[in-house]
Amino acid sequence: MTRNLIETAIVAAVAVLASYAISWLLTRRASDEYGRQYVRRAVHFLTFLIALVAIGFVWNVFSAGAGLGFGFFAAGLAFALQEVIGAVAGWFNILLGGIYRVGDRIELAGVRGDVIDITPLRTKLLETGVSEPPPTGQPASTDYWVHGRQPTGRLVAVSNKATFDSPVFNYSSMWEFVWQEVTFPISYKDDWHTAESIIDDEAREISATAEAHHAMEEMQRRYPVPHSELEPRVYVRATDNYMELAARFVVPVRTSRTAVNDLTRRIRERLDEAGIPIASTTMDVTVTSDGDRTSRESSRTG
Repeated sequence: MTRNLIETAIVAAVAVLASYAISWLLTRRASDEYGRQYVRRAVHFLTFLIALVAIGFVWNVFSAGAGLGFGFFAAGLAFALQEVIGAVAGWFNILLGGIYRVGDRIELAGVRGDVIDITPLRTKLLETGVSEPPPTGQPASTDYWVHGRQPTGRLVAVSNKATFDSPVFNYSSMWEFVWQEVTFPISYKDDWHTAESIIDDEAREISATAEAHHAMEEMQRRYPVPHSELEPRVYVRATDNYMELAARFVVPVRTSRTAVNDLTRRIRERLDEAGIPIASTTMDVTVTSDGDRTSRESSRTG
């Protein structure tokens, strides 16, 4: 009994020393603080598992007599802790697969946010709102009262097991840009060609095309990513009421709302200077009465 206790203490001491020594050797030349943190946690966890098995041999847990009982116990424990085991497996999936790391903006299990911590069981996110506000006349969601992918202030903890159960969207791992579209309706009676030129000029001014090209080249060195059009464009679509001009451009994901705000303001000011109003769908209602009351409705663009 005394010998087993001494051997257990020796195994624990060796495990602690080995854990810190291996962590130091693996991270001493790493310049990435997040990477060092991942390696340290993984080494500590693996060392703990190895030490636990070694202590089992010290106490003859795996002997022939106790093997059957231990097997039933382990099976029952695995069934009872399947969610925990799944979370730990998800942690290894995150670390080894490089799915995301601290600082990335992701969407996991329907939750959007910036990763602030990754533990063996859970990923903690600083939640962000949805990209677009609700349509006019519809109430904003109580879950996402902040729009434009900006933080809501809530911290959300998601089980790492979700990386196996649902898709993981990473907005900033290697490609920190998003394509953004802003639409401007222009009446048929106005000079929509001039409006198109104004929108194109401002979209090129706000677009982060040069930075996006560099990031795309870096990503193509690692993955066979097809070439994507990064130059800003203005797409035109004819509707029943007006010409719809959509500016498409690329911006960093964390500045998309600011970019849309600046672009909208500048385009609106230049359109006003050119005498081109923003169109909208309106409705005239005329009520006439000659015996029976009837109503006539017509749509127009104003």
